[in-house]
Amino acid sequence: MSSDQMNDWDYPMIHIPKGEESMRDDRKKTQWKVEVQPFQLGIFPVTRGLYNSLMGESAVNTDEIDKPQVNISWQDAIAFCNHFSRKMGLTVCYSISDDGRTVTCDWGADGYRLPTEAEWQYACKAGTTSYVYGELDRIAWYDENSGGSAHEVGGKEPNPWGLYDMLGNVWEWCWDVYDKEVYGTYRVFRGGSWAEQSRGCGSTCRRRSHPTFAIDDLGFRLARSI
Repeated sequence: MSSDQMNDWDYPMIHIPKGEESMRDDRKKTQWKVEVQPFQLGIFPVTRGLYNSLMGESAVNTDEIDKPQVNISWQDAIAFCNHFSRKMGLTVCYSISDDGRTVTCDWGADGYRLPTEAEWQYACKAGTTSYVYGELDRIAWYDENSGGSAHEVGGKEPNPWGLYDMLGNVWEWCWDVYDKEVYGTYRVFRGGSWAEQSRGCGSTCRRRSHPTFAIDDLGFRLARSI
């Protein structure tokens, strides 16, 4: 791997400590606790520059390379995780069936993966207890301050653990199935976006869609098991 490639593929991550997170489903009025093991999480969402340099897609304009990669389905994000892992000499986390419909995760693998919903929420809150980890205008791009588009990652203040854009800018895919009995294979995404109202940009706000769904305010962030 050349030094230029290593620079192009740089993806800074931080250590997230072990802890416990309280989860809830407002539709079902249920609550549960999840033990979160130590893991690593990307400081930023995956950018257009990183995604395109790895996936070999068309060149990205200079003013676009540091914006989050969007129009990415859950299945696309899973494929990217495996591709990035192979490029970096890591063990892939995901086994994908030939038709792409069945995906299993090896949680002991050292490659890149999507965070679980509990991991994402735990890291987003970063030891805080409020719906947001700071004044929303200072930490997030959302419908009242975004100007109708995504912005370069890291443009707002980070949360207490040094993670940027956990709220606002783009929604982020998580690993989890939302509710198999009601929604089948629909997967969770979190965090709000540049197009979302303030009430949707909070640590416990849950949304879902089909794993083939892709839109211009939905991206993803990478995790690694320790």
